[in-house]
Amino acid sequence: MRQYLTFLQHILDHGSRKDDRTGTGIISTFGYQMRFNLEEGFPLLTTKKVHLKSIIHELLWFVRGDTSLKYLADHNVRIWNEWPYKKFTESADYDGETMDEYIEKIKSDAAFCEKHGDLGPVYGKQWRDFNGFDQLQDVIEQIKTNPNSRRLIVNAWNPPQLKDMALPPCHMMYQFYVLDDKLSLQLYQRSADAFLGVPFNIASYALLLMMVAEVTGLKPYEFVHTVGDAHIYMNHMEQVQLQLSREPRPLPKMTIRHKDQIEDFEFEDFVLSEYNPHPTIKGKVAV
Repeated sequence: MRQYLTFLQHILDHGSRKDDRTGTGIISTFGYQMRFNLEEGFPLLTTKKVHLKSIIHELLWFVRGDTSLKYLADHNVRIWNEWPYKKFTESADYDGETMDEYIEKIKSDAAFCEKHGDLGPVYGKQWRDFNGFDQLQDVIEQIKTNPNSRRLIVNAWNPPQLKDMALPPCHMMYQFYVLDDKLSLQLYQRSADAFLGVPFNIASYALLLMMVAEVTGLKPYEFVHTVGDAHIYMNHMEQVQLQLSREPRPLPKMTIRHKDQIEDFEFEDFVLSEYNPHPTIKGKVAV
């Protein structure tokens, strides 16, 4: 994962100090691309331990078109908690509940979850129901029947619905590419939290590539990650420097069980091996 460390250094070397929506402050640069060959190993960061369980469950949540926090809460995945909780604290129903108390209500109270636990038409909704159209299934069928198409695209950026989303999509569009019997995937990410978000995004879309390759009978080949606004939050600077001081280790291996349909994958179908990362580095998400 030397590519990722080079990405961090590029932001530090060429970025500019800017204000941002969260009020945290960032160092930002515009336009960057990384490439990961999945034949060389699974691109899961080794300069810090990455929580793969959260990545897998979030991806399955996307693929199924789910937008309720309950599935993630039931599997102890916290990466989406901050946004609906913040909205809940601003509502008339808020009575001083802590984050933990809020999540327990999401798990146990269906009416509360329906009112305060839906994230709006975020990623999975757009993938599977973009104004009534199932983009992901359509692209899978096109890969099978018309692999040379230059229209193998899934788009999560639906402007009229952005106001209803807990967070407008950062990783907003992806395109597949078939050459011989190999499948590649390019992601365009408009906004990239380099320290916290990008390691998740790389692993998530590499997994999506593997899943789609499996159901289309192809071999996963290259994940190309194209970024618009690439930034490091000011409260992540020490963590970034620590990560840059570490030497990358060999990439792990990922195997997945065969499935005929993209919706059939379960958490247990993904097996990671030979993962030997440096210790976890924690950082606070900017909301």
